[in-house]
Amino acid sequence: MNRSPFLRFGLSLGLVVLYLACSKSDDDPTPTTTTTTTSTDVPVVYKKLYGASNVYVEGDYIVVRTTNVPDHKSPYFKGTKWESTQYEAYNGTGTFAANPNTITQQNLVFRLPRTPKEATTKQETPLGPIGVSINGVVFFNQYAAGRSALTMEILGFDQYGGHPQQQGQYHYHVEPTYLTKKVGKDALLGFLLDGFPVYGPQENGKTITNTDLDKYHGHVGKTADYPDGIYHYHITDADPYLNGSGFYGTPGTVSQ
Repeated sequence: MNRSPFLRFGLSLGLVVLYLACSKSDDDPTPTTTTTTTSTDVPVVYKKLYGASNVYVEGDYIVVRTTNVPDHKSPYFKGTKWESTQYEAYNGTGTFAANPNTITQQNLVFRLPRTPKEATTKQETPLGPIGVSINGVVFFNQYAAGRSALTMEILGFDQYGGHPQQQGQYHYHVEPTYLTKKVGKDALLGFLLDGFPVYGPQENGKTITNTDLDKYHGHVGKTADYPDGIYHYHITDADPYLNGSGFYGTPGTVSQ
């Protein structure tokens, strides 16, 4: 059967369009970041961040994503979608005065230097997140709003040492007792923004005090995770608790 030239042209054009539509390959450009590598390249120590939603390498940085919802119970789960399973009335020691906030889910992205180094010029820690703990909850520094002392705010810490701020961002200023009970008082508790690790209040069977640490609240030494030695922070039971006069290294970034 003879087809008209116009019909043959139409069929040919249709086949070309269909071929082009079906022949898009994996080599076509995509909007993904080309420097991102697979999670298998993440240093083993970062795999202890069990509460992070994702941890991967991106160039010179370790990227840590977290929803910042604690894996332990708290009175600050009251009135939230997690209340039925995660709410627990305060059962710690001392006076407790709950603040009016409740825990909300966050979407935080930390970019921590993959190879942390001492900074030539030390930077002051900001208010808000200065690091991330192994259960995905953020660390704050030693100040309340306006860089005032924690004297009154500490009354609002729940039985595990944390509380949410006005936007519902749960955080620790002091020892996260749930974690030190879970993994040990001498264990890795997380990382600050400069990529240096944070450890609990004990080391080699000794309780660490502020006098054992420099003004940034850390020192150089061997740890179970870093047998060759590394600068690391310690949480203590006295101000500044976690970090003193600033980051020892150059901080990365945190965004939401």
